[in-house]
Amino acid sequence: MIDILVLAEIDGEAISPATLEAITAARALDGTIHLLLCGSSMDAEAVAEVAGQFGVETVHVAENEVLDVFSPEAWGQALELAIDEISPDVVLASGTSKGNEVLAHAAARLDLPFVANCTQLTADLADHEVALTRIQWGGSLLEEALLTADTRIVSIAHHALEAEPLGTDVADIEAIEMDIDQLYARTHVVGREMAEAGVTLATAPIVFGGGRGVGSAEAFAPLEELAQLLGGRVGCSRAVTNNGWRPHRDQVGQTGTRIAPELYVASGISGAIQHWVGAMASKKILAINTDPEANMVVKADYFVEGDLHKVLPAVIDEIKSRRT
Repeated sequence: MIDILVLAEIDGEAISPATLEAITAARALDGTIHLLLCGSSMDAEAVAEVAGQFGVETVHVAENEVLDVFSPEAWGQALELAIDEISPDVVLASGTSKGNEVLAHAAARLDLPFVANCTQLTADLADHEVALTRIQWGGSLLEEALLTADTRIVSIAHHALEAEPLGTDVADIEAIEMDIDQLYARTHVVGREMAEAGVTLATAPIVFGGGRGVGSAEAFAPLEELAQLLGGRVGCSRAVTNNGWRPHRDQVGQTGTRIAPELYVASGISGAIQHWVGAMASKKILAINTDPEANMVVKADYFVEGDLHKVLPAVIDEIKSRRT
């Protein structure tokens, strides 16, 4: 039996969906799963209740006020101390910006191997090996590898698998008092901006993406209207944010948000590999484009060949007519 330590990320007042995906991936290793909760500002009992349902045996609460606010350096030191305390065979986190950064700090401090953006894990207890599959070349290649170190540090690509609960168990809670060096907490949260009301780009059931082909910031109005009509969210490609048409928080891609909606409508998007990495977990993709050979069109489930400035208004009119 091996021990797996998962780093918890908190989304609002609950364990993030990305962390639940990492816990689900950990179950494939058929070991004892521990969860590290940094800071004491969260309700540990509420976390233990949810974590237990996904197979976590113990929630370890790293108690230090420095950890109450996210700092990659401080959380990295906390993870280092937790690894020394628990001696896990595998350390996991979601492959989010936070998860990857904290794992990188801990791996560097402990001189341990770190493999990012994995989609699958299996363990060979006899040979003390962990086999993994990871995303390479911007999502165009899946690589299989073996990790043979005493402690392996791995991040799980966000949306690589579905988070699946097991039952109704509640995890145990153990407090770990940590002496965190204030000097390591060099990065601090200096302010927070409330997100717009409604679904987020990462959780929206429908995402309406626009690329360079949309033409201008003002031309995103039909996508905004469709998102409002159907309860979705507007996303965009990197070219759009580079042109200043949309804020970075709307960017879908390798350096933006990875999405997994039921439907992704990609309008005027060529489908560069960096964008595809963020969109490839979508259940269905509909591409609207004038170029039938565009990468996004080739990879889409459905394709409408035409001018998006004519297609989108026609779709809006049809939706409104059916609702009257």
